Amino acid sequence: METHLANLIKGTRAGQEAEAILRSCVHCGFCNATCPTYQLLGDELDGPRGRIYLIKQVLEGEAPTAKTRLHLDRCLNCRSCETTCPSGVQYSRLLDIGREVVEAKVPRHGRDRLLRNMLKAALPRAAFFGAAMALGRLVRPMLPRVLRAKVPPRTAAGRRPTTVHGRTMIELAGCVQPSMYPNINAAAARVLDRLGITLLDAPSTGCCGALRFHLNDVEAAKQDARRVIDAWWPLLEGGAEAIVMTASGCGVHVRDYAHLLQEDPLYAPKALRVCAAVLDLSEIIAREQGPLTTLLEGGRRNRARIATVFHSPCTLQHGQQLRGVVEGLLQAAGFTAKPATSGHLCCGAAGTYSILEPELSVQLRDLKVQALTGGAPSVIVSANAGCIAHLQAGTPVPVQHWIELIDGVLSA
Repeated sequence: METHLANLIKGTRAGQEAEAILRSCVHCGFCNATCPTYQLLGDELDGPRGRIYLIKQVLEGEAPTAKTRLHLDRCLNCRSCETTCPSGVQYSRLLDIGREVVEAKVPRHGRDRLLRNMLKAALPRAAFFGAAMALGRLVRPMLPRVLRAKVPPRTAAGRRPTTVHGRTMIELAGCVQPSMYPNINAAAARVLDRLGITLLDAPSTGCCGALRFHLNDVEAAKQDARRVIDAWWPLLEGGAEAIVMTASGCGVHVRDYAHLLQEDPLYAPKALRVCAAVLDLSEIIAREQGPLTTLLEGGRRNRARIATVFHSPCTLQHGQQLRGVVEGLLQAAGFTAKPATSGHLCCGAAGTYSILEPELSVQLRDLKVQALTGGAPSVIVSANAGCIAHLQAGTPVPVQHWIELIDGVLSA
């Protein structure tokens, strides 16, 4: 695609990256076939190809409008289009650049600005979010249906292992997961403990920065990334062999730290090392397949009749390009894994998307629930807390993190 960037971005690192991405697009339209919002709305500007044209126009000097921003806001950044694209267009990178430029030129006002500022201030603070979640649970029956769906019932975390092994790995506790689903990280720690690995927590990490980044507060997201790196650095220097991600949404963002901090002379080399150490929990468990199989043998027969269906978060299958790993682990544990139709499509959670674009989000969720429950599974499993909460609000079928099922087998 021929491109002539305006002076506002020409010659900058972002401009060079955007121009390379734009020139790689051959406008074939294959991306629209797997775009959730294009499937719902049928508008070219609500598909990847149309959004690429909008961003191109802005970067070439055309003044964006509130309508331009709306079409970019509606994108889930699910990256399904990147999986589909035959030319390898890095659409999500271009979207990030385009959103930042449009945000600066078309400032937000009123309720939209207030809501986004509240989300940026509240959600990344684990202590504040935990207190709000506790309060929400106290008054849950009185909450409107929309809010009630975002307050899951309290669940116990269970015990954390106390054994210290020679092998250590680092966990990211996260900002919302500990309050919403405390058993996820505890279950991961128990499973890894049985495999001879101690999961270390760095309490001062806080939010990985994904929330602020996707709300277009790039500088705050960089500060979050630096804080997380500082918290992990002594543990990495002390011999931790990996950084474990139990939430795929955090995983895909932390893997991007090197790109996010590439212009920071102090943190760029540290970010490269952090990115090299990051592994999704499923990758780690799969690497321990031999010892795991032995451990599972005792409990797998008790679980053979439980039918599961796996909802692969977009951040896992499209963002991190990890497909089939969790399904293989569930089968090894003795679960009957039912195939999911339209498995490539987003469930509509997408971080804060379900709050900012509730109508589209609910439509996508209902379509996803219909696809997941078609085979009458006993349980739906996923790999991201946001997806779990969003899906559970739309179905009576239990929705859990896959590591909780593995932990249950090993504890049987």
